[in-house]
Amino acid sequence: MTTHLPSPDRSGPRRTRRTRRPWNARRPLSSYLTGCLAVSFAVSLATVTALAAAVPGAAPATAAPLPADGPGVGTPWVVTLGDSYISGEAGRWAGASNSDSDRADALGPTAYFDNASGTGETIPRCHRASSAEAYIGGGVEGLNLACSGATTATSTGTNFKPGIDFYEGSAGKGQARMLQEAAATRNVRMVVVSIGGNDFEFASVVQSCVVNFLTSPTWWKNYCHDDSSVAANFTASSVADVRARVVGALDNVATAMSNAGYSTSQWTLVVQTYPSPVPNGSGIRYSESGYTRQSTGGCGLWNRDADWANSTALPTINGALLGAAADVGLPNVRTLDMTHAFDGKRLCENGVGLYEEVGLPSWQSAGAVDRTEWVNQIRTVSTIGDSPYYVQESLHPSYWGQLAMRNCLRQVWNAGSPRSGSCTVGNLGAAKLTPSGEPSMVLGPLE
Repeated sequence: MTTHLPSPDRSGPRRTRRTRRPWNARRPLSSYLTGCLAVSFAVSLATVTALAAAVPGAAPATAAPLPADGPGVGTPWVVTLGDSYISGEAGRWAGASNSDSDRADALGPTAYFDNASGTGETIPRCHRASSAEAYIGGGVEGLNLACSGATTATSTGTNFKPGIDFYEGSAGKGQARMLQEAAATRNVRMVVVSIGGNDFEFASVVQSCVVNFLTSPTWWKNYCHDDSSVAANFTASSVADVRARVVGALDNVATAMSNAGYSTSQWTLVVQTYPSPVPNGSGIRYSESGYTRQSTGGCGLWNRDADWANSTALPTINGALLGAAADVGLPNVRTLDMTHAFDGKRLCENGVGLYEEVGLPSWQSAGAVDRTEWVNQIRTVSTIGDSPYYVQESLHPSYWGQLAMRNCLRQVWNAGSPRSGSCTVGNLGAAKLTPSGEPSMVLGPLE
């Protein structure tokens, strides 16, 4: 999802043989006899066991081993599949500061380390954050197989990006294949999928919008929503194509679970939509004039492009996902609508701000979750410099956003009886943290 944007232009040991010793008179006789009886009983039990095994139809003398974890057996698991909006991209940062990145650094430089030893990423740049929504807890284990930048199909380009397919090669495996292998030895009860945004060329669309903002004056605005390269992604044929690809991805999930030994009654497929990352133009706290929107807020979009993103682009993308969920024809499908999950806490939205703007020293300050943004700033290659930020973290749910989505997903899990719903902020304007440290969210009926 990396976007390359221009700078603002103001223009074992051996055993030792032990010698047998007679009964020691100093040792209590009762102890000696107890030991002899124990040995005698063990020998007798072994003899009986052997005889029983030799008798046809005799019951075994020892209990059968406990079954290994797998379909319907063992601790329940939730598995997440898809792209950056569910992998945990930007989950390192809680809010933002242009003066000191440490003020917003909730997880530190190891935020995306997910390999077995905790020393790096299993797949470079998948950015599977420890704050990702997969880890709902409460006796439920989480497995995050999503990857930032993934599309429905695996890509083996410069950076390997596993799609939701059965790819297997020298570069790695597709997410459906990974799911199949994991589900065979785990009791996977819920699989959550967020995919399709990159099939709509999300990163390219954002790049076009920011470039157009930075390179056109207020008196002759160059909008991105009417650029041919952007509009081409939202034609009827393009939308139908992406919808079909998402159906294929969901079919692959169902096949993976069937191959692992599951019936549809043993697990639930949750299709998750994307949240709105920016408010409408009128809700942006920075003026359209000058470069402040991008240079300070990291939200370089013209008002009309922001309006189009919420009125056309996002509903079209989410509509394709919901359509695919219906098209796949499975009885165990649920949907989690995240469209309005961040309303009131979006990037550059009125009512929240950077740490220096709201007068808080860091993300650990009381009230930080309520007064700072839940979506990460859009950053450019030329302005990121030697900071610890990644360009690919741009416009993704940050630490608070990730935890908010986790809170929503736990409510969808519903103590093992998954349900559908739409997620919104609880106590908007006075957001609270739950005892587990997550924003308190509300799961209402689907809109």
